[in-house]
Amino acid sequence: MQFQQLQYFVAVAETRHFTRAAERVHVSQPSLSQQIRALEKELGAELFSRARGNIALTDAGEALLPLARRILADADTARHEVQELAQLRRGRVRLGATPSLCTGLLPDVLRAFHDLHPGIELLIEEGGSHDLVRELARGALDLALVVLPLPTPSPALTTVELLQEDLVVVSSAASPAPRRPVRIADLQGEPLVMFRHGYDLRELTVAACRAEGFEPAFTVEGGEMDAVLGFVRAGLGLAVVPRMVAARAGRDLRVTALARPGLRRTIALAHRSDVAPPRAARELQRLLLRTRAAAQQDPATDA
Repeated sequence: MQFQQLQYFVAVAETRHFTRAAERVHVSQPSLSQQIRALEKELGAELFSRARGNIALTDAGEALLPLARRILADADTARHEVQELAQLRRGRVRLGATPSLCTGLLPDVLRAFHDLHPGIELLIEEGGSHDLVRELARGALDLALVVLPLPTPSPALTTVELLQEDLVVVSSAASPAPRRPVRIADLQGEPLVMFRHGYDLRELTVAACRAEGFEPAFTVEGGEMDAVLGFVRAGLGLAVVPRMVAARAGRDLRVTALARPGLRRTIALAHRSDVAPPRAARELQRLLLRTRAAAQQDPATDA
């Protein structure tokens, strides 16, 4: 009994027509009929009644049909599982993340993932949450780390909260130490180094200042994360950054907590709802979810 013969048998049983069955499995009708006859000869029983051109299952055919379907389903499962394992050796993951997460959270996570799956290619795209949501929607990314709430909520996306992270104030270690802890209101009149438009951190910081009744004063604006930290090191002003970024910033920056209630942001892992991420992406997703508790541990600050 050959696997191909069972495919042909099921096709005839479901279509009740040899020509349509042959079209379904992409073979000629004589070839399909020949294989069905060979299967019947091997089993020692006719599988179809062909009276007057009407195709019907015999008792033997009725008995074989559920077994054949199960064998074919098991074969598909086996093929799928092997392909999934192959993806973990030679696959790729297209991950989007905000620049601050590329600096703070991802280096350790990606290192751990690479150690587990060295054959997986990691493609990282930095951008604001709005841009990443758009890239997910058009299928250019498998996963994205975004800041909630999303600028434009999308029912086509599934989001899982990963962690909540405090924001802190960083200043040059050579500058006078600010009062500890710093209130948002204390930033009024202080020179701030500000991220470019489209950064989630920019929108969050500006909104917090306006809620306290003032517009923040920028000495430099328009930078990416590394540039902002560099400008702060040079003494050009203060910046509000995620705690994980500050923990990696080095000793030449002073880290000061914000007074309660402070500022927090919610990081979520997002993927399309209508398409399951590939196996390699799901492995990275599981690793991110396992490490979120560790990511929420507070590094020491000056507060």
